Amino acid sequence: MKPLPSLEDLIGLEYSKLGFFREAQEKIAQLHASTLELERRRQQIQAIVDGLTDTMPVITPEGRITSVNRVYYEVYGGSSPVGQLCYKVFRKAHEPCRPCPADIAFRANRVCRREHIYSVGEATRHFEITASPLRDPQGRPCHILLLKRDVTVEREYQAKLHQAEKMSTVGLLAAGVAHEINNPLTAIVGFAHAIRKRLPDLKDRLPVDFEADLRESMDIILNECARCQEIVQGLLSFSRPHSGTMVAVNLNDCVRETLRLMQHKIKQYPHITLRYEPMEPLPLIRATPSEIKQLLLNLLLNAMDALVERRGIIEVRTGIRDDERVFLAVRDNGCGIVEENRGKIFDPFFTTKPIGQGTGMGLSLCYSIAQAHDASMEVESRPGEGSVFRVVFRKMS
Repeated sequence: MKPLPSLEDLIGLEYSKLGFFREAQEKIAQLHASTLELERRRQQIQAIVDGLTDTMPVITPEGRITSVNRVYYEVYGGSSPVGQLCYKVFRKAHEPCRPCPADIAFRANRVCRREHIYSVGEATRHFEITASPLRDPQGRPCHILLLKRDVTVEREYQAKLHQAEKMSTVGLLAAGVAHEINNPLTAIVGFAHAIRKRLPDLKDRLPVDFEADLRESMDIILNECARCQEIVQGLLSFSRPHSGTMVAVNLNDCVRETLRLMQHKIKQYPHITLRYEPMEPLPLIRATPSEIKQLLLNLLLNAMDALVERRGIIEVRTGIRDDERVFLAVRDNGCGIVEENRGKIFDPFFTTKPIGQGTGMGLSLCYSIAQAHDASMEVESRPGEGSVFRVVFRKMS
């Protein structure tokens, strides 16, 4: 017969159970504290991720999205993209991008950066995409982290800076070319006038037909020289656009005076209607009145050329862009500007007009005058629908 456990044995057994339960409670408390700490860190990381201004999806090697941050919904909207293919979500395409930065990052196991242009809604956006591999404990890539940064505005400013630098360089070259051309041109004009002045004295010594042909030739030489002098003057103005003293100017006054000068010109085109819509009162700007009138005159002539073969309307408007800026806009519903020419319209000598009907200096002078007045020029145009040129000035403080 087995002996019964003593009191000391029973107490020892219960004491052991009590120690086990205390140890278990301590482990549970530690696990609970670890869980709270992990949740706190998860929330902290999620707050950092949501604080990013870039779209940040995580995708599998096959291109399926496993998670996105808050910015995705602000940019793309809609429901959750988790489980869908990235190229269908972002580009509405049926096949992966070529080259695909995520695929390159996965295969090479390194960071890959690429720039892509595609549409988001109705807008075309420029994205800088950085693909970073997420590695397992063995160092092998298992997922890809994408950072999609919208750099559309930055690229637009870079293009404007490039244009400004190019115009500055061309301006320096133009000044030298203009001076070199001006000297022989002056001599040609002088000798042409001298020959024409002596023609009456030689009238009896020359055949009638020869004298008439010579007079016609002299007229052509002088007319073409006058045209060349206009181009030279345009080059000099382009290279030194800020020649006058800047004063406080009411933009509406400059527009009215310019439109009065245009009345005789517009009468030659009865199929064109000219409208003026001023905002009154308009804040003053600091400018050179003569140069502002020249700028508007060139924009009006450009608009008239766009309507030379069709009935249309030219609208001139002034207004306030925001609390700091005033704008002058010239709109026409003419032929518009094709996409491939849009980046060249401010280049000197660039023109789409037939030979002999344009020097290509009008819009380049407008750009130069705007730059001298710390103003910006904006262009909106669609082929067959017309164009609008908008000059935005800073108002006087």
